[in-house]
Amino acid sequence: MVQTHQVKHRPQLGDEAATYVRALVMSGELRPGTQVRAESIAEVLGISTTPAREGLQSLRVEGFLELVPRRGFQVAPLTGQDIRDLFRAQALLGGELAYRAAAKAGAADLVELEALHHELIAASARRDTGLLEEKNHAFHRLINRLADSRKLILVHGLTTRYVPRMFYASIPGWQEATVEDHTEILAALKAGDAAAARRAMEEHLTRAGELLAEHFDARGAEGMRRTSA
Repeated sequence: MVQTHQVKHRPQLGDEAATYVRALVMSGELRPGTQVRAESIAEVLGISTTPAREGLQSLRVEGFLELVPRRGFQVAPLTGQDIRDLFRAQALLGGELAYRAAAKAGAADLVELEALHHELIAASARRDTGLLEEKNHAFHRLINRLADSRKLILVHGLTTRYVPRMFYASIPGWQEATVEDHTEILAALKAGDAAAARRAMEEHLTRAGELLAEHFDARGAEGMRRTSA
């Protein structure tokens, strides 16, 4: 008797597709009005069309894509100011988490944070963008965990999902700003200065948003010039 094996659909593939397209939109690689086909996304990611389409549908719910009759999915309107607004919300939440972390971080936590910071500096010096993004994420994740507030972390996570980690290091000025800002954040945490930690984190995330917004606007202006040429 021949046994048949049913291939299980992994729901996370839809999330992977959504993350990929979301990053392309936020970085300006996909401009507003651009058509996005599930078949093309599936081919790039090496997945089937069904989870790719599910990912696009979730982005429609989030407001990144629109479903246009006879055209399918296309990128919804997005401006640099929209990006600044997203990062402002993230900065307020991140600042509060840093404020709480400053009061709760122990000696071992601070040693771990400092080690991550030095690894980030080394990755930046080598222009190892993959490792740089990994250490940057780990640095922020540890601070958030130290804040010990599940609800704040949950809401903060909803804002960070809009941010394209994989494109950060390609934005001019981001690597240098990250090293400089993390130095100030770490100093505030080591001093146990909660107010300074909040301020440094808010300024850091606001600056990151400004860099991404400027990058987004510049790509839009470049695209318009090419279209009119």
